Amino acid sequence: MKAIIITSVLAIGFLSFSIPALSQCEIRNRIYPDGTMLYNIEPVNFYWTKSKSLKGGVVTDKENYYLQLQPSPFPEKSHGKKLKDDLELKLSNDSVYRLEHFDTRYLDHDTVMQLLYLIDRKKLEDLINFEAISVKINMQGTEGIRTYVFMLHKSAIQEQLSCFLKEQENKNKKKK
Repeated sequence: MKAIIITSVLAIGFLSFSIPALSQCEIRNRIYPDGTMLYNIEPVNFYWTKSKSLKGGVVTDKENYYLQLQPSPFPEKSHGKKLKDDLELKLSNDSVYRLEHFDTRYLDHDTVMQLLYLIDRKKLEDLINFEAISVKINMQGTEGIRTYVFMLHKSAIQEQLSCFLKEQENKNKKKK
């Protein structure tokens, strides 16, 4: 009986540790109407209040990496398609990086807007080593610059990039 209890406790402990770790690196894919396939990990909340929120994460097309952000509230499609300014990203090493605007997409019958920013390969190392502190998005119109200070999941970008790079490294090892 004692052995069963110990085994049960160990199994529950292992599952409670491994399930969150695995879910952080569960890579999914999505084919967009233009034929583009992007691989992503479930977006996480970076900032949330009653009036504003910001979700996002890293996506890749297997050649480039992008920071995908879903700000809320977001402008209607006619105004949102005009959002083409680069993103300002501040990391915990006090460096501020500009990520080039890549695309603006509306999903799920226009209930979600996604902004994609290209991550320069030269910046990958810093994004893997330092937490994200804040982003500044130019929402244009009457609002202008919207700053989101990351309150939640500051290390999500690091973890997701590491996950994608580790998967790529494993695939390269299998090819050899």
